[in-house]
Amino acid sequence: MSSWSLKSIPPHDWFICLDIDPYFDHEHNPETIFEEGFTRPIPLEERDVAATIFFNGDPENPEFHIETQEDLSKNEIEQANRTLARIFGTNIDLRPLYDQAADDPVLGPKLTEFYGLKRMSRGSLLEDILNRIIQMQLSHKPTAKKMAFKVREAYGTHLVHNGKTLPAWPRPFQLAKADPAQIRKMGPTLRKGEYMVGLAQDMLAGEVDLEYLDREAAPQEFYDKISKIRGVGPTSAQDLMLFRERTDAIFPSNKKKGEEKGLRRWIIMSYGGDPDNTNEKEFQKMITNWNGYEAAAIEFLFVNWIVSHKKR
Repeated sequence: MSSWSLKSIPPHDWFICLDIDPYFDHEHNPETIFEEGFTRPIPLEERDVAATIFFNGDPENPEFHIETQEDLSKNEIEQANRTLARIFGTNIDLRPLYDQAADDPVLGPKLTEFYGLKRMSRGSLLEDILNRIIQMQLSHKPTAKKMAFKVREAYGTHLVHNGKTLPAWPRPFQLAKADPAQIRKMGPTLRKGEYMVGLAQDMLAGEVDLEYLDREAAPQEFYDKISKIRGVGPTSAQDLMLFRERTDAIFPSNKKKGEEKGLRRWIIMSYGGDPDNTNEKEFQKMITNWNGYEAAAIEFLFVNWIVSHKKR
């Protein structure tokens, strides 16, 4: 057994995330995580391990305590921390955003209401993409999450945690030989199966470098390259950009038949504008207080929408 702690840059109140269902997978019950911890597979370089994470509940001195039933080397703990930092956003510093957007008419109140919020992502960009492909165009999210779990069961490494099997997300070499027709039997469409298998094969062939896109590519380059992956269109490319360990992002115009789509439309409407008749200069003026923190800023609006929807 191994146990260690991981500090986060304040302010960080992870408990806010327990209200956001999309952050969690099929096996998670946010209502029990507060006491039992958050358990998920952690991909290391050579293997996957199951880890349980507890938050200390202090937004000004945030710290996560991690436990694994397996013994990890010092190097493996460092690998785990890189993944955990991506999942929880521990290296993301939002203090400048609180200062520069305090008086923003739309974002300012959300920064106060959800003080300490940082987005959650999955363990890698590949996990985020697979999850996105499986869930796209499915309105009943519990069903979509179950489909993703079945794909993990079929192709990911099986870990044992507290006597139960916990499947890791499949790695490219595990998914590349999958039959899309078999994936279809788990719920996703045949085409979604083809997208996932094709992405795994492209990664193994060196045609797609998700590690570079996730950690190094500037927002525009990320958007241009990720949207060329089969199964990842403009909307998904925009959303996937927000899960990286970066605070910046772009919101490209995506008009169809003269009607603005995606997050840009939602942002403009939030600021009282007409999304179909707002030019680039006008849009940038709306979000001038977001500068450099676009990915973080939009998450505050998203969480507010989720929480407001739950209260109805």
